[in-house]
Amino acid sequence: MDSTHHLSRTNETPLDGPTSFRRLVGRLLYLTTTRSDISFAIQQLSQFISHPLDTHMATTTRILRYLKGAPSTGLFFSSASDFHVRAFSDLDWASCPDTRRSITGICIFIGSSLVAWRSKKQPTVSRSSSEAEYRALASLSCELQWF
Repeated sequence: MDSTHHLSRTNETPLDGPTSFRRLVGRLLYLTTTRSDISFAIQQLSQFISHPLDTHMATTTRILRYLKGAPSTGLFFSSASDFHVRAFSDLDWASCPDTRRSITGICIFIGSSLVAWRSKKQPTVSRSSSEAEYRALASLSCELQWF
């Protein structure tokens, strides 16, 4: 999914059978355990579980086509890498078109292996990009303490 494309709750056609969409997104959420490349897209789609639209189902179908075309892409845990912990955070300031909240993304590496990642909408609207960055770093710090 293109990171500049933002899904929203616009006045489009609602999905006829939301049960299949919910089941599919739930299975894709489970798949993000080993396929971190789809985490952002699934995080975007999971916001619309209660009221999915036709465009959301089309995006889900596009993700399935991507997965079918790249079956060997996934996580690789090397036994020969060093044991240094590295962590990164980033955000997309006020990117949600409905709520204007920022989306925080974090990832934690041990050596060259990705071991933890998350993409989540911030709970409050930030007044500046600096405030949003501070919230992203605080989220990363909490995750590192737990880790």
